Order: sequence, then structure tokens, then C-alpha cells
Amino acid sequence: MSAPFATRARFEVARELVSTAAQAACLPAAYAEHAFLRDARRAALATDLALPPAEPPPPPDPLAHAAALRARPLELFVACAEASGEIHGRAWLAALRSELERIGAPPPRVRLLASPAFGAADVERLDDPVSRAAMGLSGIASQAPYYLNLCARVARSLRERPADLFLPVDSPALHVPLARIARRAGARVVHLVAPQYWGWAPWRAPRYRAAVDLCLCLFAFEPAWFARAGIDAQWVGHALWDALPPVAPRTRAHASESGPPLLALLPGSRGALVERCLPWMLERARALHAREPALAVRVFQERPERREQVQACIARAGAGAWAALAEEPLHVGLQRCRAALSVSGTVLLDLLHQRLPTVVIYRLAHAREVRLRPLLLDAPYIALPNLLANRALLPEHVFAGDGPTAAVEAEVAALLADPAARARTRSGLELAARRLGPPGAALRAARWTLAAAADAAAQRGAPAP
Repeated sequence: MSAPFATRARFEVARELVSTAAQAACLPAAYAEHAFLRDARRAALATDLALPPAEPPPPPDPLAHAAALRARPLELFVACAEASGEIHGRAWLAALRSELERIGAPPPRVRLLASPAFGAADVERLDDPVSRAAMGLSGIASQAPYYLNLCARVARSLRERPADLFLPVDSPALHVPLARIARRAGARVVHLVAPQYWGWAPWRAPRYRAAVDLCLCLFAFEPAWFARAGIDAQWVGHALWDALPPVAPRTRAHASESGPPLLALLPGSRGALVERCLPWMLERARALHAREPALAVRVFQERPERREQVQACIARAGAGAWAALAEEPLHVGLQRCRAALSVSGTVLLDLLHQRLPTVVIYRLAHAREVRLRPLLLDAPYIALPNLLANRALLPEHVFAGDGPTAAVEAEVAALLADPAARARTRSGLELAARRLGPPGAALRAARWTLAAAADAAAQRGAPAP
């Protein structure tokens, strides 16, 4: 690395550190402002959530600006920081390549932050932050030296070889600073998976506005919120939803209704979350099994590195006679279950796909987080199906410690025992699923992205993208 580029990279990282520190120093003022504006913000979000089901707006066809996109290979920098983000990123990159090939443009040159599991060919992989994935700013802070070095490497790469497009996926705690660095290096920034600032921390919107040129949203209600914050946003849909295997409606409705009842437990994929939630879930399942000895329990865990941890939790709970780690693929196993007890998170998309009646928990590490939640959160629900349906379709509980043990047991028992309750829940889940929009999220994302590249070329007055 040449000295000027290395010096500039250190300056860019220092600039982001100062910006982050300044934002942290302003948090008391941000909290105070939010307390003043909270009711108005919640009312506006409620209006967004009440929008009827619709179709995503059609993006421009790249053929309309094919001349600019054919001039030379696009320089793309794709950044993923978590495994779920890699699913979106992989589909996005594949759609970008396909669209460029369709219009006769040369293949893009791609730099990548992702794990080897991303699997794309003809890419230059700079690093793998996915293996160090951590939740939010506190997780990143615990590995600060790694992330500071990563930011410096990205800054050097972008200065030495400018990118046309910087394409981060989700993970705003890492990607907002990187996006700001990329924009200062001349790249257009298109962020896939808009951050959920509408649900919490709306005071982060100004910094986000300075970091991105376009954000691509998974949900129909999000663009209106970002527009009020002065951020260009488009609804494209959910690539993870598109990737799920098709299920016949009859299979959803009837596969789990015969034979002994089967309960699914989904404790999440992060080690700390599994340790916090699975023992608690198994105790609720124990009480349910005592009432209904025919009940069997399956714990679903798709991350291979977590399966031993799950088995250890089951053994420590002495639950081996009635609970086991599921061996079949997730969606095959879920079709046999009558109900589920799940953490809040991406896995709720899988449960929604199966229209599986579910009780949702969000077990926090500290009671103070529970006390702060009503003050800081604007979203009326934590569970994605409830947000999409705009009503309390699935029971949900946020707590620390023992929490609402009797209520959760009663809610799960009702779903297991009452076919009419399951049918009502499945009917509501149908509405929630329709609000995710039609297939084709990755293609829509790719077309909006290429429109941003062509627009950047037009603003520069250059023939190349």
C-alpha cells in the first residue's frame, strides 16, 4: 500500500470515530427530542402500517440506459456482515450480473466483504466480517481492533481503485460508517435491507441520510417513513421470502393436524441467544408435556456450529425423553408441527411461510432493557407477522428473567389444542404474507441499483458508468 493511501485511510477511520463519538455525546439530547416527538412518530408509523397490500413500484428497465452501462465494466463493492445478509447479497449480485449480461454490458468487477459461503465466482474477497458477526454497536465495540482495521482496508481499497457502486447489505452498525467512507471516495451507495429506524432510534436517520444515495426496503410501509426523513427509498420485497421452498396451501393447513401433537422450538442462531432462550423454552415445554404426555418437541437449529450447543441444553434440562434436535430440513420439519414457540428474528419469516401458529418471545439479558423499551421503541410489535398484519396476530412477549411463564404456556397450549384457533391464526398469516409482495425482490433491487449507476454517470457527464 502506498503511503498517501494508507494515510488517507487512517484519516477516514479517524473521521468516522469522531463522528460516532459525537453522535454518542448527543444521545441525551436525542432521547429528549424523541420523548417530545414520540407520539407523533408513532401515529405516523401507524398510518404507514395500515396501508393496504400493494405491488412494489416497477423499477426502470436497464435497457433505457444501456449505453452508459455498456461503456466499461462496473466497479462494484458488495459488503455483507451477517449470514442472513449474504442470502440477500448473493441474490442481488446474481441479478445484477444477469441484467448486465441481458443488455450486453461487460461483466462487473466485484470486490466483496463476505464469508466463503457467499460462493460467488470472479470476485476479489477483501475480508470476512460474517464470521465475526455481532449484534449492534455493543458487539462491534467488543471487537473494535478488527473492525477499525477492516474500515481502514476498505478505505484504502476505495481510494486506490474507486468503485462505481458501494452495495452494503443490512448491518447498519458497520455499514453506515463504511458507506460514508465510500461516498467520500466517489461511490454511489445503495443499501439493501433498510435499517429499522422506524421501530427504534429514529434519531439515527440524519447520519444515515448522509451515508446513502438509495435504500432498498424489504417492507411496503418503510419507504414512506424514510421519505419523511429525506431519504430516497424504494420497496423491492424480500429475497429470503423468494428463496423459500413452495408449499401447497393444503399441506400448510392439514399436514400437522393428524397424529400426536408436535411443538417446534426455535431459539435463534446466535450462541448467546440460544443459551438465554432455549433452557427457558424447554421449561415451558416441560410443563406442557406434563399436561399432555403425547406432546413431542423438536428444536430447530440450522447453524451446524450451534447443534452441539442445542443438544447440550436438551441434556442439561433432562428433556431427552420428549424433546430432540430436529434432524430434517427446517421447512420439512415445520410442516409436521402444530404450533411453535420462537424467538423474534428472521426465523419468523420461515414460520410465516408455513403459516404456523406461533408464540413469540424476546428474552433480554437485563431488566433495564425491558424498562427502556416503551420509551425508545416506536413500533407497536416486535414480531414481523404482527407488523405486516398490523394487529396482534401472534402473542408476543418482551421480558427479562423468568417472564410471563404461565401466559406463554397457556397460549402455546391453546394453539396446540384448538383447531379453530389455529385456523384463525393461519387466516391472519395469509394477509401478513400478502403484504410481503410478489416474487422478484432481487431483480427489482438490481434494476434500481443499475438506475442509480446510470444516474451517477449522467450527473458526471461521463459516458462510463
